[in-house]
Amino acid sequence: MQKRSSGVLLHISSLMGPYGIGCFGRDAMRFIDFLEKGGFRAWQVLPFSIPDGCNSPYKSVSAFAGNPLLIDPEQLFEEKLITKEELAGCRIGPSYAVDFTALRPQRRALFHKAFRRRTPAIMEGMAAFRAQHPWLEDFALYTALQEDTGKDWHDWEEPLRKRRPRALRAASERLKDAVDEAVFLQYLFFTQWQKIHAYAREKGIEIIGDMPIYVSYESADVWSNQHLFALDEEGLPTEVAGVPPDFFSETGQRWGNPLYDWAAMELDGFSWWIARLGSAAALFDRVRIDHFRGFSAYWAVPAAAETAKEGQWLPGPGLKLFDALFREIDPGAVIAEDLGVRDPLLEELLRKTGLPGMRVLQFAFLGQDDGIHLPHNYLPNTVAYTGTHDNNTLLGFLWEITPKERAYCLDYCAFPGGDWKAGGADNPAIRSILRTLWASPARLVMVPVQDLLGFGADTKMNHPGVAEGNWEFRLTEEAFTRLDPSVYQHLSDLYNR
Repeated sequence: MQKRSSGVLLHISSLMGPYGIGCFGRDAMRFIDFLEKGGFRAWQVLPFSIPDGCNSPYKSVSAFAGNPLLIDPEQLFEEKLITKEELAGCRIGPSYAVDFTALRPQRRALFHKAFRRRTPAIMEGMAAFRAQHPWLEDFALYTALQEDTGKDWHDWEEPLRKRRPRALRAASERLKDAVDEAVFLQYLFFTQWQKIHAYAREKGIEIIGDMPIYVSYESADVWSNQHLFALDEEGLPTEVAGVPPDFFSETGQRWGNPLYDWAAMELDGFSWWIARLGSAAALFDRVRIDHFRGFSAYWAVPAAAETAKEGQWLPGPGLKLFDALFREIDPGAVIAEDLGVRDPLLEELLRKTGLPGMRVLQFAFLGQDDGIHLPHNYLPNTVAYTGTHDNNTLLGFLWEITPKERAYCLDYCAFPGGDWKAGGADNPAIRSILRTLWASPARLVMVPVQDLLGFGADTKMNHPGVAEGNWEFRLTEEAFTRLDPSVYQHLSDLYNR
């Protein structure tokens, strides 16, 4: 990350388009065209993983598999896997939000029809795809068993729960169609994404992915690698992930993810992590790893505890893990999400690995840190954001902070005057804040598309602590046409990005 550059944060599901959710189709390429014209050099997305029942891509049944909802229906039509009428039936929900409740059953039925019409060429491609992805068989069988039993793996019969070879073979044979359909969808997902990624490379746009540090207990990853997690003899977690009490929560946060058995992983040469990061490196040019501090030290909460208060700090794998990873994977492909309370062990790990950390401009004006989020204090080896998917939009932020904090923010960013309250891409306060970020020493600056458009709090991607109404934001066609690439090209020319 030597050259100064800028990028936009927008998940695939949030792209414009007529099919109820953003997908790997023509509109993804149109967005890449906009990035190129605007002088941007990066597009950051959220995890590609299959979301949970609350639609969160950060909680998934697999750390490796892709979300079939992102498959482009038009390409299925072009390959004669669906009919013209079936393609028309994909036009679901409003253009400004994903209606997951309506979308899931519609796509499920559509994909089943497409699977039944798969061609010999596709079956040949699926066979090669299977051979290239060792995680795929366990994932496909896991999802088939989940559907067949209506239960998660820890409630299956013991032979399946404990992965007895005879039971696995019998289940694979009995559920062959369901297993093959899961493979088919992953084949389509990865094949379509490769086309988008190749187009981005042609245009000089790098794709930055996102990776949660932990995986879900109810996942193919834990079921197929029980020896690598902190589980008892019955396969139940002994300790779970979380964070301790802090300024925001008196009881801390009990996330509930199973913890890694780092000693077992080290004995295995960290092969699971090498495979996981290698899979991400094949999908993206770089990847942001969430909660990076968990590699230096992590908060372990007893599984029986109701809150995170009863947890304790335990040492993470530290440099040993990254020495193993970087023998296989380019260190330049990783961004460390190091937000939160500063920790000497974390600072040391970042220094030794040389990985870029993160800063969030919104945090600079809340008076809760030592100024590290103020742009003039950024180190060059930094990825700086106006906000992440968990933050308010810039306009929403200006509305929610105190008058004193807002005055400081606007003064710092050389606000020229005018109506800071107004929505829209021409909002003078938003323009001033973006200019301040572009001028900073950070080598890469990232802006959610909502901030380019001056959107308000109603377009937040996620509301932490709120279970419903998240991950639904979409860019409408009308909003996309309001993006003026010349504005951002000028900023990049001005500040050598």
